[in-house]
Amino acid sequence: MPHGTLEVVVVSAKGLENTDFLCNMDPYVILTCRTQEKKSSVASGKGSDPEWNETFVFNVSEGVSELNLKIMDSDAGSNDDFVGEVTIQLEPVFAEGSMPPTAYRVVKDEEYKGEIRVGLTFTPEMRNDGDFQFENLGGYQQSTCRDY
Repeated sequence: MPHGTLEVVVVSAKGLENTDFLCNMDPYVILTCRTQEKKSSVASGKGSDPEWNETFVFNVSEGVSELNLKIMDSDAGSNDDFVGEVTIQLEPVFAEGSMPPTAYRVVKDEEYKGEIRVGLTFTPEMRNDGDFQFENLGGYQQSTCRDY
C-alpha cells in the first residue's frame, strides 16, 4: 500500500445544479480522504460555474483508496444545501504519480448534477526499513543498499 502525500488541486466546476432560486449559489467543496477532511473557500455568488484553484495536501497511509468531494452551497441563516458528490479512485494516481486536471461527474441520488475539475499528484514517501531503502515506483519497488 502506498505511503506519501496526495496533493489535490480543486480547479473549478461547471453546470452545477443551482440550489438557490432567487440568486446565484455560493458553492464550496468538502474533501475527505479517509479520516482527513479539508474545506475549500466559498465561491461567493459564482453560481453553477465556480472557480477555486485551491490546493490541499493529504497524508496517505494504509487503507487509503479513494478521495471523496462533496459540493455544498453556503446559505446564510439556514443549513447549507448538498449539491452533489464525486468519489475518485486513487489507484491510477498512485501508479502514475500525477493526473492533470480532469472533469469528474458530480452526482446526487444517482443523477448527473454537473462536473468538477480536479488535478492529483502523489509523492511517495521514502521508506527506511533496516539497511535497505525502498521507493514505491507505481507498483514496482526498487531497493538500494546503503554503504556505511
